Amino acid sequence: MADADGMVDLELDRAHSARMYDYFLGGKTNFPADREAAAQAIEAFPSAPTAARINRRFMHRSTRLLARLGLAQFLDVGTGIPTSPNLHEVVQGERPEARVVYTDNDPIVLAHARALLQSHPLGRTAYVQSDVTDPAALLKAPELLDTLDLDRPVALSLNALLHFVPDERGAHEIVEHFKATLPSGSTLAISHATPDFDPAGIARVTDTYRAAGTAVQARTRAEIARFFDGWELLDPGIVPAHRWQPDDEERAAASTDIEASCYAGVARKP
Repeated sequence: MADADGMVDLELDRAHSARMYDYFLGGKTNFPADREAAAQAIEAFPSAPTAARINRRFMHRSTRLLARLGLAQFLDVGTGIPTSPNLHEVVQGERPEARVVYTDNDPIVLAHARALLQSHPLGRTAYVQSDVTDPAALLKAPELLDTLDLDRPVALSLNALLHFVPDERGAHEIVEHFKATLPSGSTLAISHATPDFDPAGIARVTDTYRAAGTAVQARTRAEIARFFDGWELLDPGIVPAHRWQPDDEERAAASTDIEASCYAGVARKP
């Protein structure tokens, strides 16, 4: 996305899923094209902002649990625009020495990466500009290898990402590459949009994303379960995101399965 002078084209005239997500969360790093597409998404699926918040709370809970279980290295793929508390803030709140690598393919995330690099002095964070469709390149990036030891367990986060990687772009092959590379004791956290609870609403909102130029594929529970094949699911398995080990905040939100329209799960490599 850089021109001959090295200038990066942020393509602000086109809607981007990361900036639409930022809008759903009440953020300010979004532009007219993003807001227009997000408004259309909300018209198609009114629970879109609620679903985004449910997903964000799942990230907080799952990350906190993994840190408490002893994970001290985290790889967050498809980071999105920084929204505090970010993953490293949650992790380092439990384990100050934890190391976190963020990665995204949107140059506007890079423009805001400074917020992701404010690590606890005992830990470390890094940012890699990379595309999930080339996991081999990501796992060889110098910034990643300088931060994470891939011979030790890594907590891999693919939250709200894989529904933007249709089957024809190799979603399952991508996940299997990560799974094969990471050592025993590593974990995989996924949240993923599903048509299981509101088929018509999800069909409308996926059409909206496609019309805005974003590839998207919602998947059923069985299709999402394939991503975890061979790894051991943590309780309670693959469930609607708000039902994954809910805390008091999540219970108070009283969300419904239709509002979430998203499954979540965390698994460990044997």
